[in-house]
This record gives sequence, structure tokens and C-alpha cells, in this order.
Amino acid sequence: MKLCWFDNHRLGVVVGDRVHDVSEAMRVLPAPTYPAGPKGDALVAHLDAVRAEIDRLLPHAAALPVSQVKLLSPVQAPTKIIGVPVNYLKHVEEAEADRATFTDRYRGGIEEQGLFLKATSALVGPGEGVRVRFPERSTHHEMELGVVIGRPAANVTREDALSYVAGYCIALDMVVRGPEDRSLRKSIDSYAVCGPWLVTADEIPDPQALDLSLAVNGEPRQRSNTAHMIMDIATQIAWASSFYTLWPGDIIMTGTCEGVGPVLPGDRMHCEIDRIGAMDVPVTAA
Repeated sequence: MKLCWFDNHRLGVVVGDRVHDVSEAMRVLPAPTYPAGPKGDALVAHLDAVRAEIDRLLPHAAALPVSQVKLLSPVQAPTKIIGVPVNYLKHVEEAEADRATFTDRYRGGIEEQGLFLKATSALVGPGEGVRVRFPERSTHHEMELGVVIGRPAANVTREDALSYVAGYCIALDMVVRGPEDRSLRKSIDSYAVCGPWLVTADEIPDPQALDLSLAVNGEPRQRSNTAHMIMDIATQIAWASSFYTLWPGDIIMTGTCEGVGPVLPGDRMHCEIDRIGAMDVPVTAA
């Protein structure tokens, strides 16, 4: 199932090239409580119940062409967005070859550098786009597979890790280049793009065999396959869960491949991942 949020926070299911409005399915969610409510994204946490209600609603749901809606992030309330640094060998090589751009912070392996966090306030969908806040500095695209956690995970094993995944999406780990810590430079408003929808885990039996690509204004920039990750997804989940509990809706951006490069206001990024789909993301001035 392909689940999305669109327009004025309507819940949709994508079938072919149409979005079916199934917002009424949200009535199966428990009433929110404050401040003692459960952590994480409520829809993701109750995904099975929501899917069952969607199946009931879908035959009679109104539909619109995907091209006519504004796609928001398919996850609305993660407790954290986790980044995995230098997770493709060819990206490591390009960073080593251009220290002026990437700085010495890109030296050392993944375990040595550690995971990093992006602010949840940076999260947007493809229809909202990227807003360049520091035009005097270089903003780069980093396209990745996004993994969305489906249930609480703490100290899970690598063997069980994928059973905690609710689904997958396309992710853009945007970054402004410079000497500061990653989490600062990658947490700018709109610098965490997820979309175009959440593809539930049952539709992607092997997330380590997905082609991915990004083009800017039609110019190919990034192209690889998730098989080339240095640290696989199951290990990422297990390792992250050894440091902190992963809650429903938490997003892991699994690392970018070679070909990262600058974008400017007026550009348009086209991103594709096998079995997920494609999204176009505009770049504007903040």
C-alpha cells in the first residue's frame, strides 16, 4: 500500500496515478492525550488498524490525479530523523578527493563518525520543496532511501531489525556545506524531504536491491543501488536502537551515494527509487 498526506493534511492511498482520499480512516486512531500520550507517529503506530479501515473505504473514496495534489511528508510526527554518514564507498572517495567542500569531518568509518540527528522541524514533503536559507553558501542534495520504523525498537538484533520497519520512502538529506557539525547544517527548515508516499514494507521484500537516481533540471547527478551500502539497513536499525529507542514514525536516512552536488533557487530535483516511485522537488529562496 502507498500512503500519503496531501493538500490540507488529507490522508490518501495512491493507486496507479490517482490519490484516493481516505481521511475518514483516521477515526480509528485513539484520541490524543497530553502530555502523557504515547511517543511517535500515531498513524504509523496503528498502521494495521488504519489499513483495515482504508480497505473498507477505498471502493467509494473520491480520487484525484497525483499530478493535481500537493504531496506532504508521508510521516508527520517522527520523534527523530537519523542520518547515516558516508555509507557508499564511491561517496567516501568523492569526499576524500574534495576536502575543500566536504571538510575533514567526512574522514573515518561509519562506526567512528557515528549516526547524526536532523531536527524534525526540517521535515517537508516534495510538494513543499527546499528553501535555500544561505544563498552565499553551497547547498547540496544527498538522495537516500528512507526507512520508517513501525513499532518501538530498543536493543534489537540485526536478525530481527527489518521486522520493525513500517515502510520506505524517498529521502533527501539536504545540507549546507561548511565547518559546523552535521546536525546543524542538515537541520535547516525544509532540509529533510520525504516522499512521495510511504510504501508499506510488505511491498518491498528486499530493500537492499533497489536502484536509485537523482537528476537536477534533467541533468543526471546520482545513480546507484542500495546493494552498495557499506552498512546495511538491518545493521543500521540494530545499531541505532542500541543508543536510543526508535519510535513509530522515526525515519532513518540510510546514506547517500556518489554524485552529490549543489542546487540553486529555481532548480528542480527529480528523484526515483525502484518499487517506491518518483518525486519532483522544487528549490526556492527562503
